[in-house]
Amino acid sequence: MGKESFKLVANNKKAYHDYFIDEKYETGIELAGTEVKSIRMGKCSIKEAFVRIDKGEVWVYGMNINPYEKGNIFNKDPLRPRKLLMHRAEISKLDSKIAVKGYTIVPLQVYFKGSLVKLEIGLARGKKLYDKREDIAKKDQKRELERDFKIRNL
Repeated sequence: MGKESFKLVANNKKAYHDYFIDEKYETGIELAGTEVKSIRMGKCSIKEAFVRIDKGEVWVYGMNINPYEKGNIFNKDPLRPRKLLMHRAEISKLDSKIAVKGYTIVPLQVYFKGSLVKLEIGLARGKKLYDKREDIAKKDQKRELERDFKIRNL
């Protein structure tokens, strides 16, 4: 098989700031045709989105897909809940891990893999304020090192 194309549409940087991501899963999304066209144009946001497991099915809530301009009556509600496509074994594994206190599922990125729309979700633990400060300090330190290195090599 040839190399499949990968095109990032939406990224959730805030998830990496607010959570420790322990595991990542690639899921499909059940979408209408006009929603796929809108995503292809890059009109998708997962900043306020969250994932829930309900009756053995995984759903993403708050994922905003702007209505397709030429879609007229076929357009769906931009914020409607959308079903995620995963294997039953993966869902039950996730469900058992969420039962542990402090775990949640967050959407990380939306992308095209070939012609299919995929959503990467992560099993996450919430960060405390001091963890966030620690990450910011590390990022600043790394930036300083890169700046020093760049100046030395000029």
